[in-house]
Amino acid sequence: MDVRKLLEEVKQGTTSIEEAENAFKNLPYEDLGYAKLDLHRKLRSGFPETVFCQGKPDAYLADIFETLYRENGEVLGTRATPEQWNLVRARIPEIEYDPVSKILQARKSSETPRKLEGLVAVCTGGTADIPVAEEAAKTAEFFGCRVERYYDIGVAGIHRLLSKREVIARANCVIAVAGMEGALGTVVAGLVENPVIAVPTSVGYGASFHGLSALITMINSCANGISVVNIDNGYGAAYLAAQINRLAVREPKKTAE
Repeated sequence: MDVRKLLEEVKQGTTSIEEAENAFKNLPYEDLGYAKLDLHRKLRSGFPETVFCQGKPDAYLADIFETLYRENGEVLGTRATPEQWNLVRARIPEIEYDPVSKILQARKSSETPRKLEGLVAVCTGGTADIPVAEEAAKTAEFFGCRVERYYDIGVAGIHRLLSKREVIARANCVIAVAGMEGALGTVVAGLVENPVIAVPTSVGYGASFHGLSALITMINSCANGISVVNIDNGYGAAYLAAQINRLAVREPKKTAE
């Protein structure tokens, strides 16, 4: 729910006090019994609640999407399957699904067109890392960030990364996605002045331990200005990147003289 918009409608007389009072009854959350949806989250944090689709029962998933979409005017879900897309699409015909990132998202056409601001660079070591990178990129875009993608620039052919150094360095935040030994985050952090968020992926052979090797490499990085999220957590990296990007583009608050 856009509380400011609702209050403006009351002020203008297009929404009655009774209608507004009824709308506020669901704050700060709506209890569906099996889920308590945080309809107040965007007001508090600037970003609405999203849906982790993996493992959710079908009936619950459809209701959750429909409720969030109705109340927020937009909804994003991660780790979705084509079957879940078809399920949700029966309730929200305009829902879009990307099979690479496994992202489900919809935004009401009547809402103000989203303005993408700032710049977040999303990089990968190899093409096998792209699904996680796309989860990050599409999530960051959903949260209002302008995103540039630089894929397959891993350290095994470091000239590929160096050829993109100047354009990557322009970003307010860089997301570095890599499996195997996970060295990309450290190298990128040594080349740019802005924050780097490293995302280990489960890409690699046996001794990579499904991403654990990359995770350990990244959290032991000798580079400064690097943070690390969990294995394959493109969404978490995007959320943090969106917060950093928002600070970078925000106008300084005026202080009282």
